[in-house]
Amino acid sequence: MFRAIGIGYSRSLPSAAALNWVLKDGLGRLSRCIYTASLASAFDTNLKRVRFSTSVLFSLSVGLELLTPTFPQYFLLLASIANIAKQISLACYLATGSAVHRSFAIADNLGEVSAKAQIQSVCFDNVGLALAALLNMLFKNNQRLLAALLFAVYPIFTAIDLLGIYQGLKHVHLQTLTKGRLEIILNNWIDFGCVPLPAEVSNEEGIDIFNVKGKRVWPVRIGCLGTKVKIPELSMMTMRSISSKDYYFICLESYSRLNQSEKQNILVCLREGAATSDIIAGLLQACYVRKTLLKNRTFWDRSLDSYASDAISKEWFRVTEDSRERAKKDLPMVSEQISAAGWAVKNVLLSTEEQLRYSFVDD
Repeated sequence: MFRAIGIGYSRSLPSAAALNWVLKDGLGRLSRCIYTASLASAFDTNLKRVRFSTSVLFSLSVGLELLTPTFPQYFLLLASIANIAKQISLACYLATGSAVHRSFAIADNLGEVSAKAQIQSVCFDNVGLALAALLNMLFKNNQRLLAALLFAVYPIFTAIDLLGIYQGLKHVHLQTLTKGRLEIILNNWIDFGCVPLPAEVSNEEGIDIFNVKGKRVWPVRIGCLGTKVKIPELSMMTMRSISSKDYYFICLESYSRLNQSEKQNILVCLREGAATSDIIAGLLQACYVRKTLLKNRTFWDRSLDSYASDAISKEWFRVTEDSRERAKKDLPMVSEQISAAGWAVKNVLLSTEEQLRYSFVDD
């Protein structure tokens, strides 16, 4: 990269080289600020996916830096893009590092685990620097061969690096509750009557790079009804039926994807002041509702549209009331088993959209 901006050549202008370098670093740091501000909640709710995706981004940025000597006229463009990607990756690494280290600190030795992680990073960085210095010494008289060797070694080391990160994240078992992990726990409770351990949920959760897991029929979402789509009549009737004692309610939400017909979400709407127990109860009730709807999927797929007859409305309210009673009955035992399995039950970590709340006005 120094050769790309002309360091070492008498014809280069030091001031121009310095300006390019400052612009490169400045754009990278600005992008890092924007990235961390916009995705703050994702570092907790989608830690593994964000961590691995930014690792891929970091590897691609190294490849861009290798291209700067080949295209010195585009140094500022290539170096700036590479530095933006590196700064984003660094921001994610620092933001998620403590949570990853905490998952390995089984004896509350977080400081020791963090120190050993730094030792590993320093050792491998030194090995990489030593290898780079050795290659430069061996091929100092043949710069073309050295450049070709770098491009040959880069994909091999990148693959090894990403494979190591992927395998490492598979062994990170987070004890914090998110909507996705809590849904896995509650579905396991409904099907088998027990709460899975963090390691079991971690295996089922996976890294989910492309966000394809959990795409099931009648997906459950936490949040508020969208204002840009038509609200189903059953949802309107549900909102009219809530009282001041309710801290959440279950309703339906229509959604559509590209080249697909309109489908339905099961939506859990949380009220301002809702506690962790209300979130667990609401998601448990939603899982019970989904299980009931799936038993007669053809009927509900055909019946739940913008217009709801009296018979369908009565059946829907019967389903929601039955599921509410079952969730209320099971909640104490579910909460006890979640705590006994080693989960952190004080809070449920939600994304920015999932943190939206409704206000109840009693007129």
